[in-house]
Amino acid sequence: MPRFADLAGRILATEPRLGPVRLVAIDGPSGAGKTWFARHLARAAQVPVVHTDDLLDGWEDQFTFWPRLEEQVLGPLRRGRPATYERYLWHRGKFGGKPVTVAPAAAVVLEGVTSARRVIRPELSFSVFVDAPPELRRERAVSRDGGHDVAFQQYLERWHIAEQAHFAAEATAAHVDLLVDGAAEGDAERFVTLRAVPPEEPRSAV
Repeated sequence: MPRFADLAGRILATEPRLGPVRLVAIDGPSGAGKTWFARHLARAAQVPVVHTDDLLDGWEDQFTFWPRLEEQVLGPLRRGRPATYERYLWHRGKFGGKPVTVAPAAAVVLEGVTSARRVIRPELSFSVFVDAPPELRRERAVSRDGGHDVAFQQYLERWHIAEQAHFAAEATAAHVDLLVDGAAEGDAERFVTLRAVPPEEPRSAV
C-alpha cells in the first residue's frame, strides 16, 4: 500500500504545467472516494484543494461549469495569481458565502467529476482516478447528501448515467497516472492502488 507522503513527494518533484503551479486532478465517479483521497493527499503535500462541486451552478451544470472554473481558478493560477471564487450553496440554490482564495502554491489539487477531462490534460502535472463498486458509490452519495426523496433519486440517476458516458467517451481512467481503489478508504496514511503508471512511463495527453 503506497503512502500519501510518498505520493506527495513524487508530485512535488514533477514539472509545473499550469504556469508555476503543479495541477493535480482527482477524478472519478460520484461517491467513489475522491474527496477522501484529495483531503489526505493535500494534507501530505501541504497544498490547497479546489472542489469542482463548489463551482457547479446546480445539478444541470454537471459538465458546463468548466468556463467558470477556468475564469475564476485556472486562469489566475496559470498567471501566478491567487484565485478567488464563491461556493455554490446547494441548500439555497445560488453562489454565496465567504469567498474562497487559493494561492498559486507549488501544487493545487483539483477534485471532482471531470477534473481530468481531455481539455486540461496537457496542463496536469499528475492525475488520479478513484473508483469503487456502483452499489457502494450510490450508498455513499445518498448517505452524504441525505437524498431519500424521489426528486433526488432521479437527479442522482441522471448524474450517474451522464458521468459514465463522459468517462467512456474520454477514456479518463486510461489516461491518468494512478488508479485508486476508493472502496478501501479509511487509512489516513496509505491507500490502495488498482493500477499505477511508473514514473518513467510517458503519459498520453490526448
